Amino acid sequence: MYLGTPTATGNTANIYLYENKIYKVFNDSLPDGESMKEAKKQQYAHSCGLPVPEIYDVTNIDGKQVIIMEHIEGKPIGDFLTDNMKRAEYYMAMSVDIQLGIHQIKAHSIEPMSEKLRRQIESASELDHGLKSVLMKNLDSMTFEDRLCHGDFHLYNLILSENNVTIIDWVDSSAGDRRADVYRTYLLYSQVSKELADMYMRLYCEKSGLSKEEVFQWAPIIAAARLSEEVSSEDPKRLLEIVHQI
Repeated sequence: MYLGTPTATGNTANIYLYENKIYKVFNDSLPDGESMKEAKKQQYAHSCGLPVPEIYDVTNIDGKQVIIMEHIEGKPIGDFLTDNMKRAEYYMAMSVDIQLGIHQIKAHSIEPMSEKLRRQIESASELDHGLKSVLMKNLDSMTFEDRLCHGDFHLYNLILSENNVTIIDWVDSSAGDRRADVYRTYLLYSQVSKELADMYMRLYCEKSGLSKEEVFQWAPIIAAARLSEEVSSEDPKRLLEIVHQI
């Protein structure tokens, strides 16, 4: 089956637009069942009443795992911000309001964040056994109420269409601590712009009542988990510096 040229390429999959539907075609390196795992998370977010693309099918095409889902017209808020940096705070505040809405949902029937983070830390090759042990103890000491967390929340995973915003890419979602989710977003922004990262943190804390110090308690754990992803654009030394703050 020929789907044409990918409209986007990520670390785990290529995205195609075919007959007004989105086809997410997973890389061969991913384990069997990865597409179903991701689809269930997205379906869960959709069931919570969030503006999330509908899943039509999870299948195999030419031996590759594929999720077929609703196509949302529009473009990422990140593109709007890049086109007009003077409106950066407006777009960032819009995104924070959306994230606050996600975090208000008490999560059930979805992967626990603690299990996800534990698995990621354990698989991070840059961390020695002693450091992993300290990180695990720190993780075990955290107490929180399970809330729905996106896990990869940023402006490029928010599609703006007229006055509606759709939240995409739920593969990293879990039931966990919103402070951890907020630090994860801060970490992603700080990779490209400390100014935008600080703006985001200020706005979230102002709107939520959380303090920056509460959020940053999660910094070593989230940076350690990020190491396991081995993202080519990320600097492992930067992450290790954060991890060693523990």
